[in-house]
Parts: sequence; structure tokens; C-alpha cells
Amino acid sequence: MTHDSDSSGNVSDFVTVPAGVYLCRIAEVRKGTTRAGDVRWSVRLVVAEGPQIGRQAAWDALVFSHRGRARARLVFRALGLPVSVMPSSIEGLTASIEIRPAEYKSATGCTVRRNEVPYDGWQSASAEGER
Repeated sequence: MTHDSDSSGNVSDFVTVPAGVYLCRIAEVRKGTTRAGDVRWSVRLVVAEGPQIGRQAAWDALVFSHRGRARARLVFRALGLPVSVMPSSIEGLTASIEIRPAEYKSATGCTVRRNEVPYDGWQSASAEGER
């Protein structure tokens, strides 16, 4: 992870791998809740093969709200899992993940750059022949 600042000191850069599709391993799952009280799993993705192996690709979140369930099902399908699982059961699994840079303004006005996973950025690794 890099921390980079522009000349005014208002940019934090946490982009850790270039944009692309990577075979990623779920290295960690942190269970929490959203401000609305819905269950959220924060998922840390680490590149599992290739030149970027071992580097953190991104953090992604699965939110188990009415609106978020469709995406959670998409992710579980990419991992070859049933719809209902425990957070610990997905650690160590791999999938083909699209990673792209994103930029936003923090509450303090600082520009933050980090990697993100698009809504439909999870695909089965076995469908790609990479498992």
C-alpha cells in the first residue's frame, strides 16, 4: 500500500495493484453492521497468482440488506457456495475479481484513491480455468 500526497497534501493514494481482473483469495472477513443496522461482511482480497501475487487487491463489502442480497448471491455463486454461509466459510476461497481504482472526497476534504470491486466484478475462477 502506498500513501502519496499531491503538493497541497490533500490526496491519499491506496491503489495497491493496477486495474484488471485477478484471481483473488479471500484473506479475511470482518463481520459488522451498516448504519441502517444491516449485516455487512468486509472482505479483504489478496491476489492469488501472477506478478502481483500476495498483494492486497481491494476490500469489498457484502451487505445483507434487501437491496444487497442480490449482490451477495452473485458473490456466493462465483465462489461456488450456497446462498446461506458463515463468514469463516468463505475465507481462503478464490474467485476471478475485477479491480479498478476509485476516488472520493473524505469528510475532511482529502481526496482518497483506493481500489474497488464493481457490483458485478466477481466471477467463478473455475469458469476461467484458473482454479
